[in-house]
Amino acid sequence: MDMQQKAQSGGGIGKTTLFAMAAATGIAVANIYYNQPMLGLIEADFSNQPATALIPTATQFGYALGLFFLLPLGDIVHRRKLIIGQFIVLAAALAVTAMAPSAVWLVIASLVVGAGSTVAQQIIPFAATLAVPEKRGATIGTLMAGLLSGILLSRTLSGFVGQHAGWREMFWLGVPLALAAAMLMFATLPNHKAVSRMRYHNVIRSLTHFWNHKPALRTATMVQAALFGSFSAFWTILALYLQSPQFHLGADVAGLFGVIGAVGILAAPFAGRIADRRGPHFVVWLGVATTLLAWIVFGASASLIALIAGVIILDFGIQSAIVSNQHIIYALDGEARSRLNTVFMTGIFIGGSAGSAMATIAWRYGQWHGVCVLGALLAILALIIKALHHRRHATGSIAQEAK
Repeated sequence: MDMQQKAQSGGGIGKTTLFAMAAATGIAVANIYYNQPMLGLIEADFSNQPATALIPTATQFGYALGLFFLLPLGDIVHRRKLIIGQFIVLAAALAVTAMAPSAVWLVIASLVVGAGSTVAQQIIPFAATLAVPEKRGATIGTLMAGLLSGILLSRTLSGFVGQHAGWREMFWLGVPLALAAAMLMFATLPNHKAVSRMRYHNVIRSLTHFWNHKPALRTATMVQAALFGSFSAFWTILALYLQSPQFHLGADVAGLFGVIGAVGILAAPFAGRIADRRGPHFVVWLGVATTLLAWIVFGASASLIALIAGVIILDFGIQSAIVSNQHIIYALDGEARSRLNTVFMTGIFIGGSAGSAMATIAWRYGQWHGVCVLGALLAILALIIKALHHRRHATGSIAQEAK
């Protein structure tokens, strides 16, 4: 039985296909972060063009638009063709970025690169659909490990290539990487017909329906949004904290903390396997508690050791929770996993943006202790949201049994 037959017959995903999907996920998400370490080099090439400051924002905004308007397509079109096509569009956008004659063109191309990069979020629910239920957590964990690898390695790769070859060369390098991912998906993904025949405008409208009628989706989204806000607060302020008189360290050291955060790559598959054995809700509780513990460590000692220990704990907590929350939402409706992921990821994106904004204010008025309080409060908020959902679910179960 070949991989396509195996997937279509409910036999799960072969290891070759799974690792190919994880690699493609990492390649896709990396494109969001290429421009960040190279922004100074880009500004030097386009001096007196203030639009260069908008490049990271345009990329993130494009990603947000892609999450909302492109992800739902996974439920109504041929997923294999969609993923391959989106990688080809991404490669074209990267080529335009590399050739951009002005900062304005670069901003426009960056918007398309951001939108195209959401193909990573097309792959994850597809993998969840192909996986057998008892291995869905481990499958999602493997995909998340690929995604985290892409995030981790992207800044290191682009910083090195940009410094030694030039920023345009980094985007040119991204073109064959995206095309290689497209070919990898062509070679390994099984054919999978659309699970719904809904029209696109009805698919978009249905997002509200899922939010209103799926309390587990609302809870998972709000919990993860609060946790990602906590996570973003740390990474937004870390460089400023390291530059403070307490440490007198530069941005290069801040970048090394991303390498330390690689523990998340190990945490994701581990959390997925625990979720398969103990249930995803248990791992969400564990992830929330671990995130809170990280902020206690950060606040207890103003030292590099505390920062290193805290970032490992923080990364483990966040990744454990996101893998398990995805495990929960993908079990809600097998024919709407792309739309469920749209709601979930959009909520996370909003939570991360809010966390970054609040962290800037907390730093201004309370310095590092203010940021620690904010991060801890966001973790506590996630804990409260999860507890309220658990209480409502338990009360509803008792009432149902009484009938």
